[in-house]
Amino acid sequence: MSDRPSEWDKYLLGSVLFISLLIGGGTASGLYTDTLIEVAAIVSAAAVFSQTSGQRVPHSILRLLALAVALVALQIVPLPAAIFSGLRPELLLADSGLVGETRFRFVSVGVGRTIECLLYLVAWAAFFLSVLRLRAGQVHALLPFFFMGVICNGLAGAIQYSLSDDIAIEGLLPFTINAGLFANENHFAALLFVSIPFVAYYGLFRGHLLSGSLGLATLLLLLLAAGSRAGVLIGLAITVLSIVFLSARSRVSGLSILAVFIGLSVYTIGAWTKIDADAIDPAFGRGEFARTTIEGIKENWATGVGFGNFQKAYQIYEKEEMIFKQYVNHAHNEYLEIAFEGGALAVLLMALYFVMLFMALARVRRDPLQKAAFLSVSFLLIHSLVDYPLRTEALAMTFAFMNAIIFHKGFAARSAQKNELIEIDHNGDKLFVPIGASS
Repeated sequence: MSDRPSEWDKYLLGSVLFISLLIGGGTASGLYTDTLIEVAAIVSAAAVFSQTSGQRVPHSILRLLALAVALVALQIVPLPAAIFSGLRPELLLADSGLVGETRFRFVSVGVGRTIECLLYLVAWAAFFLSVLRLRAGQVHALLPFFFMGVICNGLAGAIQYSLSDDIAIEGLLPFTINAGLFANENHFAALLFVSIPFVAYYGLFRGHLLSGSLGLATLLLLLLAAGSRAGVLIGLAITVLSIVFLSARSRVSGLSILAVFIGLSVYTIGAWTKIDADAIDPAFGRGEFARTTIEGIKENWATGVGFGNFQKAYQIYEKEEMIFKQYVNHAHNEYLEIAFEGGALAVLLMALYFVMLFMALARVRRDPLQKAAFLSVSFLLIHSLVDYPLRTEALAMTFAFMNAIIFHKGFAARSAQKNELIEIDHNGDKLFVPIGASS
């Protein structure tokens, strides 16, 4: 009689994921809710890593994370001031600070904000590596925690939209809730559309076609209600691709797939009404943000200005006619913002991640759950071209969870075990059954 493997680590990490979806929807810096999530993630990771595990973390993943943490840490290490000569404008040199009589400077023009970003990255990496340490079955068991968080956000959003077109909840969390449990309606929409592949997975592969269809319809309706143009378009695209990408190996009939596509056609009509061509990029919009950020990248490409310091550094590159009462807090393009804050090394690390993600595609095509996670990650990265969803703890932890599914080696081993057949003798007849079915 063998001892049953412990499951406490699954519930511990699942609780961190669920809590992050409940209280991690803020975008401002210094939120105590974000600090609570980060501490919970790091402590949970320490507990998981204190136990032995048969799951190995790929060395390429470890090296990439180590380089990312080292890059952020380097920005808060005093360096000789002579290094920065000619690498950044004088205005930013004045902000980067002098340390002691030997004239040392920091790469970061705001050390406090960079330390916040370092804690953010460490918590993200700790949670990601902890999920990689779980068995494949335990990783799959984290999905209900994710769905519970999505359902709570969906219920909050449904209540808000049923009461008024513009309702804000203040005092419940340290930030104003504007959509679901998020401060930003676009980030709420991002959570909804990254859930779609997993809902499709449950409907097509787990025998829950009816509930999956109802869940899919609810998510699409909430996306329309949220009013995020990018969310509506991405929600439509990810739904179509989820059905096409996942249904290839499912047992769902062609008529069911046809019915879903008819429903999507109706949804497309509603989605199109949400898109106003004149409002896609007004004069003071994402295009102007991108142009100004690129100017900053050109003058700080070697070192960057320090993670978390976009708002401070962006101001010196703004055109006079573009300065209004409302200020720009993010580039609304995650890649440009990371390049501005981290410089050439940050761009290199992003490129390495994309190469690893692309290489993982050949492996994940064998497992439907990994395929669903790949779709969600891909569209969240696409959304990052026009927004900053990964700057919220809720979506950052979701992103970590989905990446852990993609890069987890246990799914490939489980698929290989299921596909391997053994021959048994049953009343003189030869039968071929999967391993484990004969017990």
